[in-house]
Amino acid sequence: MTIDVEHLSLRELNALVTAAEQRRALVASRRPVAVVRRKLIAFAAQCGYTIEELIGTAPAEATAPARKPAARRKPGKVAAKYRDPDNKRNTWSGRGRMPRWLAEKTKHGRSPADFLIPGLGRSAARKTSTIGQRTVFKQG
Repeated sequence: MTIDVEHLSLRELNALVTAAEQRRALVASRRPVAVVRRKLIAFAAQCGYTIEELIGTAPAEATAPARKPAARRKPGKVAAKYRDPDNKRNTWSGRGRMPRWLAEKTKHGRSPADFLIPGLGRSAARKTSTIGQRTVFKQG
């Protein structure tokens, strides 16, 4: 929360200062959380209970620190497979959407395989796929 004090009137500034002083007094008068927690655990034990029985969870001191949920890893960088012969800085890894420079050149009749960097294998932008197609035909 940010408050732009430059644009506040005198009345608003006085109200803000008063509210801040009240909040500071409240926070300063409170006991530390660890002290209150220890007193609660001791009182529950004095009455014959554990904190787990009363609240349903283990006290924060006894539990291991909570771990953040695993974030999705960013995919690693992949070496370029295609290069524009006119501008060597234009490259494409073969993943994701086809870049404009390659789409423009394939629109004029060239194949993406024409732009493969030598020694990097087959083109990933082929239209034909063997998945789901029969490769062995029975002769009848």
